Amino acid sequence: MTINLGQFPRTRLRRNRFDDATRRLVAEHRLGIDDLIWPIFIIEGHGQRIPVTSMPEVERVSLDLLAAHVQDAAELGIPAVALFPATPAEKKNAEGTESANPENLINRAARLLKREYPHLLIVGDVALDPYTDHGHDGVIRRGYVANDDTLAALVKQSLVQAEAGMDILAPSDMMDGRIGTIRAALDEAGHIHTRLMSYAAKYASAFYGPFRDAVGSGKSLTGDKKTYQMDPANTDEALREVAFDLAEGADMVMVKPGMPYLDIVRRVHERFGVPTFVYQVSGEYSMIMAAVERGFLDRERAILESLLGFKRAGAAGVLTYFAVEAAKAMKS
Repeated sequence: MTINLGQFPRTRLRRNRFDDATRRLVAEHRLGIDDLIWPIFIIEGHGQRIPVTSMPEVERVSLDLLAAHVQDAAELGIPAVALFPATPAEKKNAEGTESANPENLINRAARLLKREYPHLLIVGDVALDPYTDHGHDGVIRRGYVANDDTLAALVKQSLVQAEAGMDILAPSDMMDGRIGTIRAALDEAGHIHTRLMSYAAKYASAFYGPFRDAVGSGKSLTGDKKTYQMDPANTDEALREVAFDLAEGADMVMVKPGMPYLDIVRRVHERFGVPTFVYQVSGEYSMIMAAVERGFLDRERAILESLLGFKRAGAAGVLTYFAVEAAKAMKS
């Protein structure tokens, strides 16, 4: 059946753009504060606010300053923060054993934030790269990141994070079978309400460089991560990854990076209809900030437009370093 959508001049599409009220009335997608997750970098020490040189206006903060650092986010109603630790070099080794320490930096941070802000969701990064002296997300055997040996380490890491009060665990390692293995261990330990947000389609991207500076893994990374992170050329493979993780017990899935992979967000959303998140990664943040600093882009408009693009593609929410600034803009 052919649908006649009208012809000019009887039909004028610009009528629905005539004024602000009409534009808001007919908007197909909306960006709200409830869509935001704020990634935060944490460090050891006291009174520390150390800028990330490759991420303008982003800082690593010590635990004694963390509650104050998060206060704006909590008061604005941002539903969740994601924690990423910069582990001291002396606590790193080839096996990443500090990841399983109940008193490591990220676990102390989780307990602190749950005391200060009980209703704020805390997302814990599950991967070994902040803890290994070689910078990889797993343990290395004969020059190769060993999948199954890494799973055992990820289970230990997940259990101590759940015990510390993490609401959501976000495995970002891209090992095969890690969602099912972690889910089984959590359930056996009684953590049936701990959610899993899987980095299901995480690509071996050039856009992670500033993040690796922030957590201190960039300089130590040997080689690359192409044997476990996805090839940027592939899209169908992303659907297989998501399907596997959902079958293994993932509650939510994530696509990473964001803007260069909006087609993946759309395909995952349409195929599976599950909560699909996207990470506006450090390289995307730094590109926008560089353009803003040089006067090439209007700051607020560029930030909000980039975030709305994720919603338009089908994302349920966005991890973004712009979360607090975007929330303030939406409140004003």
